[in-house]
Amino acid sequence: MTSPDGDIDGKPCVTIRCQDNSSVGVTFCDRFSFDQDSVHYAVEAWAPGLTARVNEVVAWTWDNDLTTFLEELAAGYRGWDGERTWHTMDRDLAVSAVFRSGGYIGLTWTIRPWRSAAGDWSTSVTTWLEAGEQMSCLASDVRHFLAGERTVLPSGQ
Repeated sequence: MTSPDGDIDGKPCVTIRCQDNSSVGVTFCDRFSFDQDSVHYAVEAWAPGLTARVNEVVAWTWDNDLTTFLEELAAGYRGWDGERTWHTMDRDLAVSAVFRSGGYIGLTWTIRPWRSAAGDWSTSVTTWLEAGEQMSCLASDVRHFLAGERTVLPSGQ
């Protein structure tokens, strides 16, 4: 499930928790921008025994963005064969999606620091969401986050 949250400083963030295991997830946070051509943000991934963060993922306004990819996945709620993939231009964030019977989408989130960063590491976590409403909410939450807008969940969610 996804939730547009506010962190301690009141800054917007989006958290994606695996429906099958809530101790696995991804958070988009610390959004900032230097100009109108790009948005910078951090991505944190976690699972039992794992916590990882990439501090400066860049979304270019003229590039194929993550929200379009997520919206296309949500529109394909009846399923598809194979794997669908997306990545940032710098490949510091990549997402692959598979459809599982029963109407669930597995999103494998891979983060890695820029090529010039020390250590040359990468990590991946997989979150499972319902293909319909949860994917639509995720796409909307990420769109609002990248645009710098705040979203509020209705009471009880």
